[in-house]
Amino acid sequence: MLTRSSEGEHWAKSVHYWASGLLLVTLIPLLKRFNLPTRFDWAGLAFTYWVVLTAKSIFVATILYLIGFSQEETVGPALERIRRGKVRILLVVAFFVILGWTSGWLKALVLTVDTFALLEVRERLKPNGFFRPASAILPPALYLFLGLLLVSAYNDIILSVRFFGADDALFNSMDIWLLHGLSVPQLCHWALQAFPISVFHFLEFIYYGMFAQVGAALILICQYCGRRRGLQFVGAVLTGYYLALMLFYLWPSQGPYYLCPTHFTQFPSGLRTYAAQKGSLAGAQARWSHEFLNHISFDYYIAFPCMHIVQPLIVMWFLRFSRRIMVLLSAYNVVLVAAIVLLEWHYVVDVLAGMVVAVLAVAAVESSGLCEAQV
Repeated sequence: MLTRSSEGEHWAKSVHYWASGLLLVTLIPLLKRFNLPTRFDWAGLAFTYWVVLTAKSIFVATILYLIGFSQEETVGPALERIRRGKVRILLVVAFFVILGWTSGWLKALVLTVDTFALLEVRERLKPNGFFRPASAILPPALYLFLGLLLVSAYNDIILSVRFFGADDALFNSMDIWLLHGLSVPQLCHWALQAFPISVFHFLEFIYYGMFAQVGAALILICQYCGRRRGLQFVGAVLTGYYLALMLFYLWPSQGPYYLCPTHFTQFPSGLRTYAAQKGSLAGAQARWSHEFLNHISFDYYIAFPCMHIVQPLIVMWFLRFSRRIMVLLSAYNVVLVAAIVLLEWHYVVDVLAGMVVAVLAVAAVESSGLCEAQV
């Protein structure tokens, strides 16, 4: 039987469900109120989340699994099966070569590793196959998908009533104070002169790879700590996003590239970030001008706080049962901070605020003793 104190704690730790429900109930009336579409781009959303992000997440989860756990548990059983049936490795190589020839070598690597990993899971979990891991992962994954749809829609709603760059000057001046006279655009332009373009391609790889880190963490958490812990992880991530929505409404900003007058003349147009930032500004301006929007997709315009640091910190907290994974993610996230700044996506203030939001998001859902795995 739950005591009053434990009932109160349980309600407090489940507040993200209430927040999600409230945002869901008020969504359609608000969309209609601000002449926004109530239709979502389901085909594009499903492909981006359930196909592209899932494939990348399985790949990253496999890498983290190989690094974070003992050889006897990871590659040992797989090598033994290959030793007993050497034709397996020939089939894997042929699969990789065919995919590489038709789809590109990076996609081939991801899909080959994913396929090998899924087959290995099926072998190890016979006779149930994929049922047990799927039953643990699917509910949290669906909840995250729903939460991201809500966050995307409320981005459009907020931009319909709040000017998207209202507080960029404030955050830029705070950065100049923190950096003793420097600004993020100045750091970016210095780096463009000091480093070859390959460095920025690498920084983009790190920056956009953050999303797969979240998906990989969800897979590992559900596998080793169970569905309940996976739902807590998703709850922490969504709590971070919901806090970001509130802060975005109070202090809307786009990021340092918005204020920089020479950004799009000096920043390399061949980088993926160039087109992404152009598109972000165009989308934000369109929402503020109440231009016609056909459907809602994964729209995101929030600079303050930086969710690119909120989510990795939450990932690290929930994967702390593996010391080796923690070391790897710590190194990755240090480079991620450099990518956030040097790609001119966020102010330093955004990153600092993101750290605070991550702590609040974890505190909002966390209970002790929910994952016994220690590696």
